[in-house]
Amino acid sequence: FFSYFLKICSKMKIAVATLALIASASAFSIAPRTANVASVGGNSLTQKFVSRSNTALEMAKQTPHGGSLVDLMVKDESAKEAAIAKCDTEVQLSPRQLCDVELIMNGAFSPITGFMDEASYKSVVENTALPDGLIFGLPVVYDTDSEDLQPGMTVLLKDGDRAIATIEFTDKFTPDKPLECLKCYGTSQIEHPGSLMVATERGQYYMGGKVTGLNLPVRDFPCKTPAEVRETLPDDADVVAFQCRNPVHRAHYELFTRALDDPLVGEGGIVLVHPTCGPTQADDIPGTVRYKTYEVLKEETKNDRTRWEYLPYSMHMAGPREAIQHMMIRKNFGCTHFIIGRDMAGSKSSVTGDDFYGAYEAQDLAKENAEKLGVTPVPSLNLVYTEEEEYVTADEAEEKGYDVKKLSGTKFRQMLRGGEDIPEWFAFKSVVEVLRENN
Repeated sequence: FFSYFLKICSKMKIAVATLALIASASAFSIAPRTANVASVGGNSLTQKFVSRSNTALEMAKQTPHGGSLVDLMVKDESAKEAAIAKCDTEVQLSPRQLCDVELIMNGAFSPITGFMDEASYKSVVENTALPDGLIFGLPVVYDTDSEDLQPGMTVLLKDGDRAIATIEFTDKFTPDKPLECLKCYGTSQIEHPGSLMVATERGQYYMGGKVTGLNLPVRDFPCKTPAEVRETLPDDADVVAFQCRNPVHRAHYELFTRALDDPLVGEGGIVLVHPTCGPTQADDIPGTVRYKTYEVLKEETKNDRTRWEYLPYSMHMAGPREAIQHMMIRKNFGCTHFIIGRDMAGSKSSVTGDDFYGAYEAQDLAKENAEKLGVTPVPSLNLVYTEEEEYVTADEAEEKGYDVKKLSGTKFRQMLRGGEDIPEWFAFKSVVEVLRENN
């Protein structure tokens, strides 16, 4: 039934169907690491294929995932022209593919050097690890409906008129999408936004292949490479990453600034606020608008212990598995710690509105695999605003009988659209102004 559904979707782009499988408790298992070298698209990670940034490694305390930071960018213009000349054809990248290829090229997905071949794809889906056993949260795949693209071809990947990369295809396969969704998202029901994306947006084939980077995409928001970010980080202090996909409000700000006081974080640590600005859920605020809110807040709250950078990442809303992916990516950017919020990267059923994941599933999986990842998870505080002492933990507020103020996200959006005053204990005035200007 699922294959029939995919054929219908590819022709008519109908997004109403049910995948065949039901979620199981084994969806978030992780395999042990057994070796040190990752193989993607048929190529081992060796110096022959990968340029590495040794200078950047010396500028941050954290070691990249797999040991070395990948850099696939061709620097010489004549070499770029030669790479383009070898291509058999060209294709346009989707917004999600554009994010993935950028993170492959710049090393954010280190240690992989291309889109995953079938063996790597299956290994990550089923074991949350590359074939060598190195932990990896979610598969990174090139999808297509094209019958013309075949293994052995070299293809130019473009964003409009801009040449982004070339890919040397090594294989082409029909993925087991129900299993992929079940393992990666914990459910194959298309009520989940990730399962819906896999079923209705991705093509019927996946293709593996080695990527050669030509030009980074031109975006409305600047996205530094891992090497560039590492050069700005201290080499003797902990770096705590904070991931978000929504505008930062007061509670978020209190959360990531107070994380520096966590006993897990060493003295002199800093926070790297690293929002994702790529595609996400359909009803989320667009990345360009989110970027504007971050910029005004960065200026308003400027201090030496908080850094801001932006990540061109495409959200899957995969809960626990996506927490692993985010920790791995931030490790490559030089972070030693990662703040895990309640129901991180979680999502609700589009039918019932029920949560797909428990509040602490992502935290639990992150703690279980912290040693394998080499990143320390910092559980986020459950903060509430009180009349008596402003922001305190929910436990403290309950213990002391404080008067807790609440404002739901739904109510906030209604007030925003209606032009009502937003309480400053909930949202920064500067952020509210940007949201209203771009509503």
